Amino acid sequence: MAPPAPADQTYAREVAHDLARRTLELVDIPSVSRDEAEAHAYVESVVPLPLAYRSPEALLYCAVRTGRPLVLFAGHLDTVPAQGNLPGRIEDGSVVGLGASDMKGGVAVMVELARWVAEERPALAADPAFLFFTREEVAIEESPLPEVFAAAPLVRESALVVVLEPTDNALHLGCVGSINASLTFEGVSAHSARPWQGVNAIAKAVEGLAPIVALEPRRVEVAGLEFSEVLSVTQIRGGVADNVVPALVECRLNFRYAPGRTPADAEARLLELAPGARIETNSPAAHVPAGSPLLERLREAGGFELLPKQAWTPVAQFAAEGLDAVNLGPGATRYAHQRDERVEIAELERTFEALRRFLAA
Repeated sequence: MAPPAPADQTYAREVAHDLARRTLELVDIPSVSRDEAEAHAYVESVVPLPLAYRSPEALLYCAVRTGRPLVLFAGHLDTVPAQGNLPGRIEDGSVVGLGASDMKGGVAVMVELARWVAEERPALAADPAFLFFTREEVAIEESPLPEVFAAAPLVRESALVVVLEPTDNALHLGCVGSINASLTFEGVSAHSARPWQGVNAIAKAVEGLAPIVALEPRRVEVAGLEFSEVLSVTQIRGGVADNVVPALVECRLNFRYAPGRTPADAEARLLELAPGARIETNSPAAHVPAGSPLLERLREAGGFELLPKQAWTPVAQFAAEGLDAVNLGPGATRYAHQRDERVEIAELERTFEALRRFLAA
């Protein structure tokens, strides 16, 4: 008979089991954006902390306030549409299935952390709060967070916000802003046998887009981190028939801009690069938290690498409220939105244990 496992090994196995089981249960609850009610009800049934705010789109829990700094853990319940990856399963040390990486694994860590706070009643160095919300994977105009900010002033008391998006267990600081725009090229239609009788809008588009597609990324250093400003042509539509020279070509542009640019400055820069573009949406960048003792403590708790967030995430919405916000999660960015989406159980454990150490007095 094998000797009994040391207590710390037994505890580690139990934590891994709980995190894997919780992640799989969450994966198996379909929660495509705008259809998250079942996941919302599940979280409400398993988190034992007091509710500070509740709506059909958000749940905010907070332990009893002690006057210590408030740390808010935040995560979204929705996923992109399924790609034949439901139900989920556990294989090769990972939970596999829709949303496992982005971000049911992060939500599972939040749930288990909240349960640890409520059930174990540990001595804490910070007051934790937990915000679960919907509709993150769709346009920012549908986000419930502005309503949460207005109705739950507790959020604005946060000394640090940790959004558990997939980051491969690195601390991603700041985030780039994102502008969506359209650019139209107009010509004159004609028979394709006599193109000289018209003006080919596709030819105008080729000429007009050439400087844009030739642009190199612009490297911008912010607080020692390097972000890339990039302008991409993401969609193009034009033409009506094989024998018609087209009179119209419509293009979609996406401009990612570094922290430090205001939304207005970013729009001006886009119009310099793509004259005539029509700006449609602008999601601001998030500042890089600087000089935060809580952030340094979090980094040390997990030995986390500090990296720039070369994408847009809800940290920008918290930053717009004047809050320091970072991304840190167990999911692997390479699996987010993939058909074989997965999260390693060992990474779930690493995030959970680091956050426990971070919170513990």
